[in-house]
Amino acid sequence: MYFTDRGIEELVDRRGEEHVSLSWLAERLQVFVDLNPEFETAVDRFATWLARDDEDE
Repeated sequence: MYFTDRGIEELVDRRGEEHVSLSWLAERLQVFVDLNPEFETAVDRFATWLARDDEDE
């Protein structure tokens, strides 16, 4: 298990039953990057990966 898995597990435990829009997620990611600019590249790569996840189907 990676260290980051703990955060993912906490997210599922706390908010696993919630439904959110991609617009809400994008807004939260933008706020996170504004507060933590050192993660801009990682968040950008993650967002791009999510956006293109279905290209192979």
